[in-house]
Amino acid sequence: MEREKIVKEIEAAMEGIRPYLQSDGGDISIVDITDDFVVKVELLGACDGCPMSVQTLKNGVEMVLKSKVPSVKEVVSVN
Repeated sequence: MEREKIVKEIEAAMEGIRPYLQSDGGDISIVDITDDFVVKVELLGACDGCPMSVQTLKNGVEMVLKSKVPSVKEVVSVN
């Protein structure tokens, strides 16, 4: 039950982040959430291959997710 609650919190937080990425022509999709709450994501659109994508991922997405869902250990890109 606890895992389901945390996954829902992660998904809700991602929905809050998505409009910022979409405003720059990009998007993000959750690929997997591991048992120890590493969130694996795929960067889409303009975010895929963007030179700033690592900074966006670590200083934006990861920072927001960790602040809203303290159980999140890390956010990593699969692409």
